[in-house]
Amino acid sequence: MSNDTKIEDYEREPVPQHLRKSWLSMAFVWIAIGIDLSAMFLGAELGAGMSIGDSLTAVVVGSAILGIIGAVCAYVGAKTGLSTAMISRFLFGNKGALIVSVILGISSLGWFGVQVGFFASNFQTALNEIWGWYWSLSVLSIIGGLLMMSTAIWGYRAIEKLSVWSVPLLVVFIIIALVMALNGEGGSTVWAPFEGEAVPMGTAISLVIGIFILGTALSPDIARWAKTPKHAVTAAFIGFFVGNSFMTIIAIFLSRSMDSDDLTGILLTLGLGIPAIIVLTLAQWTTNTNNLYSAGLGFSVVFKRVPKSVITIIAGLIATALACFGIYDRFMTFLTYITMLVAPLGGIYTAEYLLVNKNRFSFDGLDSNRSWIPRSIVVWVIATFFGFMTTMAPDGLGWFEVTQVPALDSFLIAFIVQAIIGKWVVKKG
Repeated sequence: MSNDTKIEDYEREPVPQHLRKSWLSMAFVWIAIGIDLSAMFLGAELGAGMSIGDSLTAVVVGSAILGIIGAVCAYVGAKTGLSTAMISRFLFGNKGALIVSVILGISSLGWFGVQVGFFASNFQTALNEIWGWYWSLSVLSIIGGLLMMSTAIWGYRAIEKLSVWSVPLLVVFIIIALVMALNGEGGSTVWAPFEGEAVPMGTAISLVIGIFILGTALSPDIARWAKTPKHAVTAAFIGFFVGNSFMTIIAIFLSRSMDSDDLTGILLTLGLGIPAIIVLTLAQWTTNTNNLYSAGLGFSVVFKRVPKSVITIIAGLIATALACFGIYDRFMTFLTYITMLVAPLGGIYTAEYLLVNKNRFSFDGLDSNRSWIPRSIVVWVIATFFGFMTTMAPDGLGWFEVTQVPALDSFLIAFIVQAIIGKWVVKKG
C-alpha cells in the first residue's frame, strides 16, 4: 500500500477507520453533488408544467424518498467500508461484478458528459452576454471537463474540501438571485393558477427521483468514509433530501417569476454576471467531480493493475469527448434508461445485507469468492425489466403502474425478490 495519503483512495479495499469522516462534512459533499444545472433544468420543467403547490409537493416527496433510499444504501457502504463496485462482488461474484462495474462506470461517465455539456452551453451564454465573447461548445466542454477532472483524480478528500467551501458560496448567490427575482415584477406570477395540461404527479415524482437515483445506488462510494453507520445514514438523508430539493425548488420559483427555464439567462437578467459565472462553475464542478470519481471506482474493479488516478484521467477524457458530441441534448431519455439499469442495484445489495446474509460481506477472502452468483443477476434483469414495464412510452412499455414512480418500482421489486430468493437459497443450502 502506498504511503502517499494524498492520492491513496482505497478503491479496492475498506477505508481505514482512522481516516473516516463525520456526518457534517459528508452531508456537505452530498448537498454539493445535488446542487447542479440538471436540477435547475428539472425545476424549470416542473415549474412550467404544474401548479406551484403540485410542483413543490413532487420535489419534497421525491427528495424524501431519495433520502430514505440513499440512507439505507449508505448504511451498507459504511458497514463494509467499500465502494459500490466492490460491494457488487459479494452479490454477483468476482466476474459478474465486472459487468456491474462496467455499467456503473459507463453510467457515471454518461452523467459526466451530460453535465459537461450543460456547463459548456450555459457558460457560452454567460461569456457572450457579459463580455461579448463567443467560444465554441467544444472548447468550453474541454475546459470544463479538465477542471472537473482535477478534483476527481485526487479522490474523496479533495471532493470534501471543494464541497465544504463551495456550498455556502453557492447558497448565498442563489438565494440573492431568488430574492431579487421575487421582488421584481414577476414575483406575483409565482402563485398564478396553472393553465393547461399538467405533468402527472407520479411522473413528476419519478423525474425528481430519477435525477439523483444514480447517486443513491452509488452512495457507498461516499458512505464508506463515514466514522460510523449512524454518521453515514444521517449525512445521506440530509444530503439527498436537501441537496436534491434545494436547487430544484429554487428553480421552480425562479422560472415562474422570470418566465424562463434558462438559469444563466435569469442570473444575467438580474444583473448577476460574475455571480452567474461562479454559480455555473461551482455547481457543475462539485457535481461532476463525483460522477467521474464513481466512474473511476467502478473501472478500478475491472482494471485492477491500473492506478485509479490513471483510470480517472482516461475516463474523464472519454466523457469530455462525449460532451463535445452533444450527449446532453439527449438528457431526459438518457436519464430514463439509467434509472432503469441502476435503481435495482441498490435494492439488491441492501436486501442481501439487511435481510439475507450480511456475514458474506467480508473483505477477507473476497478474492476466493465465486466467479458468478446467478440469482442476483436474475433479480437484476427482472427488476430492470419491471421498471421498463412501468415506464410510460416512448421510453418504456407503459403496461401498468405500481407506485407511479418507475425508479422506485424497480428498486422495491429488486429488494423484495432478492430477499425472497436469497432466503430460499440460504434455507435450502
